[in-house]
Amino acid sequence: MTDLAEHWTTTVIRDVADVFLGKTPARNDYTSNSNSKYKVVKFRDLKDGSVDFENAKQGFVRADASLLRTLKELRCGDVLITSAAHSGENIGKKCAYVSEIPSKFERVYFTGELLNVRCKDQTIGKWVYFFFRSRDGFEEIQEAVTGVHLTGGRAQHMSLPIAPRAEQRRIVAKLEKLLRRVDACQQRLAKIPVALKRFRQSVLAAACSGRLTADWRNSDEGQDELPRSWSLIEFGRLIADGPHNGLYKPQSCYGSGTLIVRIDAFYDGKITDWGELKRLVISGKEREQFALADGDILINRVNSPKFLGKAALVQAMPEESVYESNMMRLRLDRSRTRPDYAILYLRSAQGLEELRKNAKHAVNQSSINQEDVKGALFALPPLPEQQEIVRRVEALFALADQIEARYAKAAAYVEKLTQSILAKAFRGELVPQDPNDEPASILLERIRSAVTTPKAHSARPARYKL
Repeated sequence: MTDLAEHWTTTVIRDVADVFLGKTPARNDYTSNSNSKYKVVKFRDLKDGSVDFENAKQGFVRADASLLRTLKELRCGDVLITSAAHSGENIGKKCAYVSEIPSKFERVYFTGELLNVRCKDQTIGKWVYFFFRSRDGFEEIQEAVTGVHLTGGRAQHMSLPIAPRAEQRRIVAKLEKLLRRVDACQQRLAKIPVALKRFRQSVLAAACSGRLTADWRNSDEGQDELPRSWSLIEFGRLIADGPHNGLYKPQSCYGSGTLIVRIDAFYDGKITDWGELKRLVISGKEREQFALADGDILINRVNSPKFLGKAALVQAMPEESVYESNMMRLRLDRSRTRPDYAILYLRSAQGLEELRKNAKHAVNQSSINQEDVKGALFALPPLPEQQEIVRRVEALFALADQIEARYAKAAAYVEKLTQSILAKAFRGELVPQDPNDEPASILLERIRSAVTTPKAHSARPARYKL
């Protein structure tokens, strides 16, 4: 922990708060009745530093007095910290301050995947919350983690800096003001990737309908239908070789040998990183049968509906490579179509719709076959126009890539800004200090000597707001 500012002190959480885990109801304790007055807050309900109570479909328990007595109730002023890892997210990464409990609930409880820090003096609740959002606070949480859980016993010994009460109020008010601005900035930035995705799809739609190159043809054709110089033909008529399904080998064959392209290796129409591909041992005959060449197109044939039919163009292949069984490989008749134009069409909404129109659907998985690919309708411009389409799309995508890179830098800067502000706050540098403030040691002694609040399961007024 950083050096303390003048008139500050440090303590452990148990001196200023009760610390305890929640209780997870059994599966049959829940009810599908969304009109229930008894809500249970879970890990997923912690969002942006607060609790989202508005999941109306899940998280309600039966109005059974014996059940409710076993659960841990949530109160205004509580600080919730995640006590178990979820989806690879670190323990303690999510932290929330409970400023209000909606009046529509009679009681709100929380599960065992959440740790409650209930301050004995409610005025320091937000101070505690902001500390655990800081890097120093997060490190204290990690020190208290045992195995894969944050337990109440170890959490009681987490260190906490204490500023004079008046200074705490000034710091908290300043933090709320600054972090609101940071949050607003993050929300605006979060719209950029969505806008860029829509932009790229719009470019592809314009490219594959003739609108993008209408001025190049000196024609308005292509606004509602394909230009007269274009053809709408079955994709199979443009394929010189294939489609062919890929190679299946057991896991024991992987480790060394020939590079193999798998479905997680390509996005946005290209192989993301040849250097990250896995290798496997295959025979010379298999290497010849499933070999890739520059200009080949790969199409995913088995996947979840969202990713079915995603395609990639093989380019700049660094060494001999093959492809996996859940995809198809095809080679085009280059006298009629360019591979770099074909991949643009296959990535477009229209192209994907054509590839998927005869898909077979099973539980969590869909599939297409070779005939589905060959039967997909394909918008075919003349070769010179294909070249111009590729040139224009690449230029527009390059512009989008530049914006995306600037967004990434801005997002990283804003992410660091939050921690910079919090660090400054807990060094005592965010607001001016007042030598007339009552020292934190006196505040701490007062809290220690005060009568503690009732136990976590005890009754409280039905609802209130801080």
